[in-house]
Order: sequence, then structure tokens, then C-alpha cells
Amino acid sequence: MNQEIKVVTVIGSGTMGNGICHVFAQCGFNVHMMDINQAAMDKALVTIGKNMDRQISKGALTEDAKKEAIGRITTYTDMATAVQDADLVVEAATENIDLKLNIFRQLDQHCPEGCILATNTSSISLTRIGSVTKRPGKVIGMHFMNPVPVMKLVEIINGYATDASVTQTIFDLSEQIGKQPCVVNDYPGFISNRILMPLINEAVLALQEGVAGVQQIDTIMKLGMAHPMGPLQLADFIGLDTCYSIMNVLHMGFGNQKYAPATLLANMVQAGYLGVKSGEGFYKYTPGVKDGVVSARLAHIK
Repeated sequence: MNQEIKVVTVIGSGTMGNGICHVFAQCGFNVHMMDINQAAMDKALVTIGKNMDRQISKGALTEDAKKEAIGRITTYTDMATAVQDADLVVEAATENIDLKLNIFRQLDQHCPEGCILATNTSSISLTRIGSVTKRPGKVIGMHFMNPVPVMKLVEIINGYATDASVTQTIFDLSEQIGKQPCVVNDYPGFISNRILMPLINEAVLALQEGVAGVQQIDTIMKLGMAHPMGPLQLADFIGLDTCYSIMNVLHMGFGNQKYAPATLLANMVQAGYLGVKSGEGFYKYTPGVKDGVVSARLAHIK
């Protein structure tokens, strides 16, 4: 019998965290949003409201449904209080292994015995995360895609010790919130990023080697391969620091040089050119403008 989920605590109120809160609240769950920064959560609630307004304008949500959903979200800055009655916790903090391991140690200490501990990690080993808890059977990956309210996929990742009943519960729950779950096993990058990140890295290498420019690379992949967004623009939206981090996870996890991050990618991250979040990556971005212009710094790479 699958475990009943009524209260969901989301750790982190950033882009992924507020999107996860949005979806669960809209689908009738009581949601506890937890972050150490109250101002960040206040900002997240504004973002959720704006995204729901967008749904209303498209006829996908009503004003009353929005008010009810927002009313189901409560914010907390204290972890112990935020998780004390949680049936499921979804950690959506920065993609940093030390941070995540520390969070899961605390979650294991404060969460009810039956609570499932999920992580939105895009590349870090579920087995490693589960090993720092006393409940590795209840640790699972629940990798949402960005933007969470729009993207249908949830990549469910089993750690080595994850119980089959927990996997089934999260699978069914993902369908309940309108997502398409796909179950994979715990190898570096799982499926999504094991395939996507080397593609992005190869595009960066092609730029670095002067094979083609930014616009040419993205246009070829959009028009020739029917990708909705070119790999360099997609990297900007994901965050070049995140791409770099995941490539390092793949490189270390497999010990294969083909996963080594491009030097240009490493240099851009070190220089603070992280994509949309910093205002410039492979493209320059102006607030309110959907598409960026090719960065002047990279214009000389033909």
C-alpha cells in the first residue's frame, strides 16, 4: 500500500523551490516552504503569484484557485518546525554536495520516522545522500525540470537502498500533480544530464575551437535538430555554474576524459559570467527581454 502524502515541505525558495511549492499547492497539498532567508521566501511567493496570474490569463487557473493555493503555502525559517509534520520533504537547495549532505543529516534528525526524503538534485549520487541518514530506504531523487509549473517530466532516481514502495509512492504522487514520472537508477548525471550536459559541453568546445559562432551553433541545433532552444542559450538559462558543476560530477564519477568541462566554460564561470542569473553568459540579457543578444565578449569567436 502506498504511503499517503498530505504535507509537503520544500527546502529552498529559489527558482526550483518556488516552482515545486507552486505545483504542490495548486494540486491541493499543504506546503511548508523553508529557507533561512525570509526575504527570499517573500520574493518566492510574489513569483508564484505572478506565475499563477500567467496561468489565469491562459484559462488554466481561476482567481479563486490561486487564492486557495497561495493560502496553502506557509513559510518557515526553522527547519525543525518546517518538517515536524511532513509526509514528504523535497530538498531544492543549491547543487552543492556538502550543503546537501548537511541538509539531509538535519532532515533525518528532525523529520517524522515515516517521512520520505526527496532531493531535486540534477546529478549528485542518491546513494551518497542516503548514506548520511538512518533511513536510506526512504531517500529518493525527485528531479523536476525548469520551469517546474510548465515542464511535465519528473526524473525519479533510486538510490542503491531506496525501497520499492517509496519509488511507487513518488511515482504515483508525480502523476497526481500532473507530471510524467520516469524512473532511473543512480549513476552520475542519471539520464537527463548524462546526455544533455555533454551536448552542451560539446557546443562550448565547438565555440572555443572557433568551429562556429554562438548564433550559428544554436541556429544549427534549433533548425537542424528541432531543438526548441540552442545548447548555448539553454546553458545560459540553466546557469553556466550549474553546467560546470554537473560536468565535474560526470568527469569524477566516470573517470573518463570525455566528460571534462570545456576550458571556456570554466573560465566564464570563474569570471562570473553565469548566464541569465548574472545578466551575461553566451548572450547578454536585459530584464523583461525574452531573448538575449550575443555577448560582445564572444563576438570575435567565429
